[in-house]
Amino acid sequence: MATTIQVSEGLVTKLKQRKLYDKESYEEVIGDLLEDTMELSEETKRAVAQARAEIKAGKFHTHEQVRKRLGL
Repeated sequence: MATTIQVSEGLVTKLKQRKLYDKESYEEVIGDLLEDTMELSEETKRAVAQARAEIKAGKFHTHEQVRKRLGL
């Protein structure tokens, strides 16, 4: 069900500034803002912890190494 909300001109200006592209709807902008405040899922927290451990153990490739390997 769609609904209408009333916001001040100042808030509209702030929402416009947060648009990633011109045709992005205010619903998408507000959804992105809400997503930014949500807590990470347990799966994501585990993946971040694993990635940090791999980096600490030296299990990564630099951009330069990847470029060299790909011949770029």
